Amino acid sequence: MKLDESDLAEQVIDFFNKLPFNKFMGISLIRIGKGSAEMMVDYNNNLIGDSESKVIHGGVVTTLLDAACGAAVMSAGMPKVPTATIDLRIDYMRSAKPGKMILAKANCFRITSSVAFVKADATDGVDEVPVASASGAFTSPI
Repeated sequence: MKLDESDLAEQVIDFFNKLPFNKFMGISLIRIGKGSAEMMVDYNNNLIGDSESKVIHGGVVTTLLDAACGAAVMSAGMPKVPTATIDLRIDYMRSAKPGKMILAKANCFRITSSVAFVKADATDGVDEVPVASASGAFTSPI
């Protein structure tokens, strides 16, 4: 039986949402498409990086962006084919507002036989300026 695109997308979403580290961090894959992915993490006091400001730790934002980029790469080639981060640059532009969830949107914009290139933004819905942006290179899924 051949799976249609929506069934395959649901399987990939289920796979990412069951990963132990993603569950530990509270990261969820909410949408995946051809070369794109959206992941989110809810605000959680266990993820605070500064007890005074209550701002989520930057490592959480990095992890979210890395995971979203990896999911976008997987959906650009053959879903379920593992990928690995080769290089990831994160530019932090501001702190996320305490109490707000963070959403990462990633897009795989170029794939070669050995490398896939991705860009992503993390936002908290408070400001037009992203919390952080990422650009990366991942092992190719083709």
